[in-house]
Amino acid sequence: MNDFLVPGDLVRHPFETDWGLGQVQSVINGKITVNFEQVGKVVIDGSRIELRLVIEKT
Repeated sequence: MNDFLVPGDLVRHPFETDWGLGQVQSVINGKITVNFEQVGKVVIDGSRIELRLVIEKT
C-alpha cells in the first residue's frame, strides 16, 4: 500500500483529518512512523491504512 513513502514525505491520515499534516519519519517492514502536527509521533500499520501523500506546489 504505502510502498512509495520515504522519510520526509508529507502525508495526511485518511480518517483522522484533525491530526493535521504529518511528516514521515521512517518506513520499516510496513510500519510507518509519522510526526503529525496535532498529535505528535504515531506508528501506522501500512498494510491497513493508506496514507495520502501531500504534494506541495512551489
